Amino acid sequence: MSTARREMNEHDPARENLCDWLRNAHAMEMQAESMLKGRASRLEHYPEMKARVEQHITETQQQALDVEQCLKSLGEDTSSLKDTGGKAMALMQAMGGIVMSDEVIKGAIASYAFEHMEIASYTVLIAAARAAGETEVAHVCERILQEEKAMAAWLAEHAPATVQQYLQRERDGLESKR
Repeated sequence: MSTARREMNEHDPARENLCDWLRNAHAMEMQAESMLKGRASRLEHYPEMKARVEQHITETQQQALDVEQCLKSLGEDTSSLKDTGGKAMALMQAMGGIVMSDEVIKGAIASYAFEHMEIASYTVLIAAARAAGETEVAHVCERILQEEKAMAAWLAEHAPATVQQYLQRERDGLESKR
């Protein structure tokens, strides 16, 4: 967007909301990265889940960079306060998971729910970017949306096998928590 156009649209509610929601999305990706790293570090007995979570960490890191780049293209920056808050929430989630006897199952449920929150967020961002005339931002969010949908679909597809593996480890008296 040109400087003149940006100055003309500075008080545009669509643009203002887009920027705010992009900052929220960046904080959400920072939270997701922290949450996923914690989860991956504790997945000892579920190698397929661990590999997919680690793949999604890489995607999440790129998504955070892409959202940051979208903000910069709009002449805006991320919110350190929101980013720190997201990371703190991820830490609290991780600490809560450690004490659960069925951490792998609760983690899968939490991850599935979080992916759907991200799906909803990027769906909103796409609509906001289009309303603000920011087609490049919309394209970036569309790509990220597809990655989030793919992760949610993977989690849904693999949930039954994860539950079965967890229950079998329980029956066999093996460490099943993580």
